[in-house]
Amino acid sequence: MSVPSRPALPLPALPPLTSRRAALLFLDDRGAATAEYAIATMAAVAFAGLLVIIMRSDEVRGILTDLVRRALTVQ
Repeated sequence: MSVPSRPALPLPALPPLTSRRAALLFLDDRGAATAEYAIATMAAVAFAGLLVIIMRSDEVRGILTDLVRRALTVQ
């Protein structure tokens, strides 16, 4: 069973890239802060996931338990 192909739609003509249009396109930094926040948020989530994996290990749990016991014991 074959899917009938549709005729290709013509692409709209693009305006010529003048130096003024290029400057407007490439020097416009709207949305850059949003992208930076998104990247920083994703990095923070990845780091938090790594910390969760590390904190669940028995070795780290033992080290932290020992640290708390030593801090709470009276000498």
